[in-house]
Amino acid sequence: MDNVQLTGKQKKFLDYIVRYRQEQGIWPTYREIADEFGFRSPNSVTQNLQALLKKGYLVKGEDQEYELHPRYLKKRAVSLEPRMAEPEEAGIPVRGIIAAGSLQEAVEANMGTITLRHLFPNLNKLFALRVSGMSMKDAGIYDGDFVLLVDDDVKDGDIGAVMYNGETSLKRVFYGRNGLRLEPANDAYSHIRISPDVFEEVRVIGKYVGHVNRGGIYNRMRES
Repeated sequence: MDNVQLTGKQKKFLDYIVRYRQEQGIWPTYREIADEFGFRSPNSVTQNLQALLKKGYLVKGEDQEYELHPRYLKKRAVSLEPRMAEPEEAGIPVRGIIAAGSLQEAVEANMGTITLRHLFPNLNKLFALRVSGMSMKDAGIYDGDFVLLVDDDVKDGDIGAVMYNGETSLKRVFYGRNGLRLEPANDAYSHIRISPDVFEEVRVIGKYVGHVNRGGIYNRMRES
C-alpha cells in the first residue's frame, strides 16, 4: 500500500485528516473537511472517504465507523522512525455528527476522541488536590472531590488554593485595603482575614478551574 496509489487530491485529503487527527485528537467534521477543500456538498466528502476505503487507507469497524487502516498506521509509524510516534491519549469516542437544527441525514464515523487536552487547553499547567472538608460545598465542591488547579494568578473573587502560616485552604479570594479575605462557600465556616503586613507569607498554590467526583468533570476554565 503506497501513496502512489492515491491521486494528488486523495493524498491531500488523507494528509489533512491525519494531520487534523494528530493535532486535535479527533476527526474533522464533514463541514470542516468541506470548507477545507471547497466542497459544496457533504457527498463529496463521502466520495473521498469511500475512495480511501476502497484503496485500503481506511477501514470500517463493526459499527460501520471509519478509521485509519492499521496497516497504514503501522507503515506511517515506521516511516517516522527514529522519531517515535506519540501514543494516542485515551478519551471519549466521537462516533459521528448529530443535527441540532433541522433534521438531517445521520452521519456515523469514527471521529477520534475527546481527551483532557480538549477539556482543559492548559493541561501542561494543570494539577489536582484532594479536598478534605465541606467549606466549599455551596460552590459544588465536597469532601473527597479532586479540585483541578492551574499555576496562575488568582484574581479578586476567584477560588484558589492558598498556603498561610503552614496551613493550606481552598477558598474564594478577595483583595482589599484591609488585607486578604478568604471566604468559604458554607455559612458554617468563618472567613479568614489576613492583614496586609503579612501578605508575603501567603503563597498561592493554584487557581481553581474545575473539579472531579463520581458525578463527572466540572470545568470552570472556559468561564474564567
